Amino acid sequence: MGNLVNTLKKFVTNKNTVTILGILAGIIVLWIFYNYRVNKAIDPVRVPYAVKELTATSMITQEDIEWTEVSRKFLNGVKVITNINDLVGHYVNVGTSIPEGGLFYQDQVVTNKDLPDSWYSDLPKGYTTYLLSVNSKTTVGNSIYEGNYIDIYVRYVDDANNSYIGPLLEHIKVLGVLDNQNQRVFDASSSRTPAAFAFGVTQQQWNWLKAAEYLKNAEVFPVPRGKYYSEEGETLQGSETIIQYIESSSTFETSGNDTDNIIDNQTTDQTDNQ
Repeated sequence: MGNLVNTLKKFVTNKNTVTILGILAGIIVLWIFYNYRVNKAIDPVRVPYAVKELTATSMITQEDIEWTEVSRKFLNGVKVITNINDLVGHYVNVGTSIPEGGLFYQDQVVTNKDLPDSWYSDLPKGYTTYLLSVNSKTTVGNSIYEGNYIDIYVRYVDDANNSYIGPLLEHIKVLGVLDNQNQRVFDASSSRTPAAFAFGVTQQQWNWLKAAEYLKNAEVFPVPRGKYYSEEGETLQGSETIIQYIESSSTFETSGNDTDNIIDNQTTDQTDNQ
């Protein structure tokens, strides 16, 4: 025991040992001081970021969020959301998107109630929503936008093998260009494929359009109009010949609406006009 104590005394009193211990102590103090100053200068704050791209009108879920640290100084004057409760269940605002790895800024995130009005809020009173199926050909290479005016044409072949083409409805304002999930195509930064034009029609016009879909050897398609055509006004009835053929030849019963073609809660109260 005495030998161990003597050995330790010699080790501690050795000049080389004292020098090494002093250097190590100094390094430790410097490391602690450096980290203290760095952390004080950076003052890191945990903030959420998107693990994938989130497009306009997308609902934000827990799975869409991860966390990272940024300097508190970085957040000065920048409206970044730091509370997860302000994200989960909220929505990406229209006209924007959040890229993969991007932070969540306050003007990019809204509640469902605060989402800007959807296209169907522009329906004239007494009108009903109609969705006309389209593709890249009938949209003229996706060149028809919301707010543009179109005519609806019908092309058909009758029982005598005679071909006809003409307008069913004229001067229709496109309220929404939607994909197959009823999302607005032009709200997204990523490419969405148009699947339908949404617009408003009267009950009679809705019946004609739906009946035209049930015609044999027939096609219903939009025809775009130029900017000088796009003046405010009512939708007009087209060819009487087309309408008479639809009413006499279609297998569709026009006694009511087909709910498969109407988005729930997106029609106006028609009793207001009665």
